[in-house]
Amino acid sequence: MKKIVSLSIVLLFIISCSTVPITGRKRINFVSDAEVLPTSFEQYAGFLKENKISTDLKTTNEIQSVGVRISKAVDKFMRANNMVSEADSYRWEFNLIDDPTVNAWCMPGGKVVFYTGILPMCANTDGIAAVMGHEVAHAFAKHGQERMSTGTLMQLGGTAVALGTANKDAKSQEIWNTAFGLGAQYGIMLPFSRNHETEADKLGMVFMIMAGYNPQEAVNVWIRMSQRASAGEAPPEFMSTHPSNESRIKNLKAFLPEAVKLAAKYN
Repeated sequence: MKKIVSLSIVLLFIISCSTVPITGRKRINFVSDAEVLPTSFEQYAGFLKENKISTDLKTTNEIQSVGVRISKAVDKFMRANNMVSEADSYRWEFNLIDDPTVNAWCMPGGKVVFYTGILPMCANTDGIAAVMGHEVAHAFAKHGQERMSTGTLMQLGGTAVALGTANKDAKSQEIWNTAFGLGAQYGIMLPFSRNHETEADKLGMVFMIMAGYNPQEAVNVWIRMSQRASAGEAPPEFMSTHPSNESRIKNLKAFLPEAVKLAAKYN
């Protein structure tokens, strides 16, 4: 049984390996759009019913205008790069929620939410575009589906460990299971999430340039985030699902010239 589980993991890695466009990163994803998008759309609709949509029409229109421009850039890229079926599967929607939380997100299939609390960090239209590009990039790169796939693999790995230690004493089983859990959390799942954030930062910068926005604001957003954070609030980077603000600022500054070249190439 242990060999069967291990073989299943290996086969899933081989069969479901693909490449993220633009960055070229190899990813594992065996969750299809047909499986995830209907649920994504349903959950988004439910979220809007349960939360207060902003009545600030001017800012809402600005959010939606930026979203449309960036989604058109993404759509243009996909259709120019043999991703027509994926482009057709998106149902772009952009809403502003009246909530002081400093957050924004994009569900698989292009369902975007901005919270009013993040607007001071955006500060201007280009800042909104930086955050919008980042969130849209998560959906473009299928990070949600990839996390689901990785979660499944981790469950299979846990099963393999349990089977492999079944004939050991209780203390040994506890040590192995604890080691696997910590290794999975800090060695795979959290760094994996940080990789997603870094990739979304880069892709988002390319998309915002393609849509005609100033990429320097992607750097400035994280400078403002850094200024907002008080000393000692953030967890150590190795225990966080996100890179530190300082890492993001450094990485985005370094990537900006390449992002300009890539945007010109794909635009």
